[in-house]
Amino acid sequence: MPKITLVEERLVFNSRGDKTIEIDVLSDNKYRGRACAPSGASVGMYEAQSFVKNDPELTLKNFKSLKSKFIDVDSADLKSLHDAIKTVDPSDNYSNIGGSVAYALTLASVDSAAKAMNVPFYKVLNPKLEKISFPFPLGNVLGGGAHAGPGPPDWQEFLICPIKSQSIFEAISLNSNIHKEVKKSIEKIDSRFTGGKGDEGGWAPLL
Repeated sequence: MPKITLVEERLVFNSRGDKTIEIDVLSDNKYRGRACAPSGASVGMYEAQSFVKNDPELTLKNFKSLKSKFIDVDSADLKSLHDAIKTVDPSDNYSNIGGSVAYALTLASVDSAAKAMNVPFYKVLNPKLEKISFPFPLGNVLGGGAHAGPGPPDWQEFLICPIKSQSIFEAISLNSNIHKEVKKSIEKIDSRFTGGKGDEGGWAPLL
């Protein structure tokens, strides 16, 4: 099975413009996997702690001193990888290594293993799975709650699902068109609407 031979880490900016962790994993000195940790605006009290002491730079520095622990781990064996993470961070919320590191390291390992084994990504996650189907992409058309500030609806997201679409291209096109039509509808109701959006792209009218 593929073995981790190199781990590289760096600070990058996520889609919100905030610092986060990106990790590369090299298996068998040849197969590179890469993953970047995301972030959310509404964080639950039981979620993993993204960074050590909420500090991305400290998290990166801390991981540099720990990453040798993952060399020679089987990149396709998620149990072994999880055990290796727990040896350096036995906490229940990744406060010692950072949830962003645990997330990026895990997915980068799977990505690297899939390339080394010449199998689809999902086959590393579940070798017994014979067939997959692409999920319908949800479209966020209206935003509110914690994602849109004061004034818009209390509900955080109003989503659409293109269940009649026959392809991913058609589904995304339909979502985009409905998003545009919703803006026209808002403008008919509220002449003051200036096209404001929540931080995930849904319109945020003062309605």
